[in-house]
Amino acid sequence: MTDHNFIPDSDITCPECGHTKTETMPIDACQWFYECENCKVLLKPKLGDCCVYCSYGSVPCPPIQMEQSCCS
Repeated sequence: MTDHNFIPDSDITCPECGHTKTETMPIDACQWFYECENCKVLLKPKLGDCCVYCSYGSVPCPPIQMEQSCCS
């Protein structure tokens, strides 16, 4: 792991209804699914992204921020 700081929280925005919620991202696991608390749609990563935070979050997941492989 590199020794620089990462941003632990991400504002995840639902592409269906536009609802945004700040969530603390897991450091040691990928989050492949996220249920919007507003419209209940189940979000999945977009093609080429490793997790829902990389697809719908305001910042990428911690492993990507630290220039590592996500989910390896």
